[in-house]
Amino acid sequence: YSHTWQISEPNEFDIMLVMPVSRLQLDECDDTGAYYYLTFKRNPKEKYLSKFLDEDGKLSAFKMLQALREIIKREVKNIKNVEVTVKRRKAGSPAITLLIKNPPAEISVDIILTLEVQQSWPPSTQDGLKIEQWLGRKVRGEFRNKSLYLVAKENKNEKVQRGNTWRLSFSHIEKAMLNNHGSSKTCCESDGPKCCRKGCLKLLKYLLEQLKMTYTKELEKFCSYHVKTAFFHSCVMWPNDADWRSGDLDHCFQKYLDYFVDCLQKSHLPHFFIPRYNLLSPEYKASSNFLLELINKEWNNGFPVFQE
Repeated sequence: YSHTWQISEPNEFDIMLVMPVSRLQLDECDDTGAYYYLTFKRNPKEKYLSKFLDEDGKLSAFKMLQALREIIKREVKNIKNVEVTVKRRKAGSPAITLLIKNPPAEISVDIILTLEVQQSWPPSTQDGLKIEQWLGRKVRGEFRNKSLYLVAKENKNEKVQRGNTWRLSFSHIEKAMLNNHGSSKTCCESDGPKCCRKGCLKLLKYLLEQLKMTYTKELEKFCSYHVKTAFFHSCVMWPNDADWRSGDLDHCFQKYLDYFVDCLQKSHLPHFFIPRYNLLSPEYKASSNFLLELINKEWNNGFPVFQE
């Protein structure tokens, strides 16, 4: 499935290429609880994957991405009537990016190699997804019964980058939470009451996007995932639909932004599904301070970024 974010014309898309695999052994490769080495249990059904194992028997994300890249490059040549090119590999990026040149604008599509494993979520997720007050215990149980997704993603903190780490991904759950975001079942349905949750998320995403366009280098550590994570935490802190009335957009946005600013000040934003994984760990300090100043300036001037 794909999702697009952007208040303006969407020109960037993410597509997860999902490969089902049977049971895997997950070994944490650092203390975030988000990055794993993957090995097969004995006699895996996936004999065809054995050529992607490294010398320690770990599944190599790098080798798999390389092979996928070649397949995609080959296939892209067969596309008539639209000019599609495969973008040069960016070090550490889990995505294979296609550039589609066709009027009126260029689109880029990120293809993200994703393994889908039908097994229970690892221990690091045990105390995450604290949605009981917001969406209910039953929904949490349903979510945690869904497959585990792992994306080919290099772990920046590894001393030696061997390209054999994988990161947990919860984008399928995040998508489900965004689509069913109300504490009442009918929130934002055609005949139900409207809320401003998604409006708030879009505003903060847009704010960060615009600031990143101006201060690309200074804000390169930040991405929309920080904003999205803070959003889910806000939904938990203000779990009722009455906390997000559609008429209160500006008030709700400021409350949500206030929480995000608080996270920046404390250098603490726990991953929504892996609570011990801090998305604003100490190496963010300088960028966080920079972003804080920019946000304060926007706030004090009545958000000129939204006036354009």
